Amino acid sequence: MKSSFITFLLLLVLSLFPVSPVEAKSFCRLLSDRTICILSIKRSAKNYWEYRAAVSVNGAARPIEVYNCRDRLRVRQDGKVVQFEPERVGEVICNLMQR
Repeated sequence: MKSSFITFLLLLVLSLFPVSPVEAKSFCRLLSDRTICILSIKRSAKNYWEYRAAVSVNGAARPIEVYNCRDRLRVRQDGKVVQFEPERVGEVICNLMQR
C-alpha cells in the first residue's frame, strides 16, 4: 500500500516537469565527421516509403524535404530531385524508419 502510494506520487511529480519539443522530437546520429539530427519527420499517408523531414547537419538547419526511401531520392524545396549520397541524411532517415 505504502509503496504504491510512493510510486503514484513519484509519477505525479515527474509528469509536472516540462520537456521542450526539441528534446522530445530530436534524434541525432554521428556519421563520419557529421552530426545529423532529425528535427521533425512525417510519413506520407499515400506513399508509405516517403517521408517529409526537417534535419540539421552539424547544427545547420535544412528546410523540410521529401525523402523517397524506395528509390533513394530526395526532393528539395525547389523541386530538384537528388539521389541519396552514401552515409548522408537520406540513409539515416530510411534506416531509422525501417525499424
